[in-house]
Amino acid sequence: MSERTRLRRLPERGSHDWPVIAAILDEALVCHVAFAAADGAGPVVIPTAHARAGRVLYLHGAPASRMLRTVGGGVDVCVAVTLLDGLVLARSLFHHSLNYRSVVAFGRATEVVDLDEKRRALLAFAEHVLRGRAAEVREPSAGELKATRVLALDLSDASAKLRTGPPVDDEDDLDLPVWAGVLPVALGIGPVVAETPRLAVPVSVRQAACDPRFAGRRFEDAATPVENSA
Repeated sequence: MSERTRLRRLPERGSHDWPVIAAILDEALVCHVAFAAADGAGPVVIPTAHARAGRVLYLHGAPASRMLRTVGGGVDVCVAVTLLDGLVLARSLFHHSLNYRSVVAFGRATEVVDLDEKRRALLAFAEHVLRGRAAEVREPSAGELKATRVLALDLSDASAKLRTGPPVDDEDDLDLPVWAGVLPVALGIGPVVAETPRLAVPVSVRQAACDPRFAGRRFEDAATPVENSA
């Protein structure tokens, strides 16, 4: 833990345990990269895909990307991911909240120049987005490796923060005739849209709905209505 990752607000929700940090990074599909633009345009936050291998977080994109050019130049960077697990609905507006899991990491990224490491990183991106996909597709060619910039960020300066559980209402509000509780939120898998309908749907796509990241839900599943019993 460093001064940058010391949790000041509600520190009891924080964690510096590596398995907690790694699990959140692995479940999240998008991270946000914050940095100060080299052209003096001020702070910038860019959403992008990521992949983790051990205690290294990889970012990638086109060599002309302003984010990759700036971050790869040795500037301080902050990377954050957030997973939304539920809407916490309290008896008062003041105590409404969210159940979430998040990670914030600080450091300076370095460019990956070793071609073998770059290839492994790009395969890790595919595997992170859809498990089992990397084995089903063509690997990057030499030209594609050259046309892709990959950055590595050491995750030694990272922390997690989480909220779970029901709303925390004031004692005086507990007898109010106001419904309170948690509305769970999760990613879902929609119907497959095949670009090559003549081919069988691959294993990685068929098994996506079983991925814990998607909670086994599909968009076409109808939500079960909850009747007010009061």
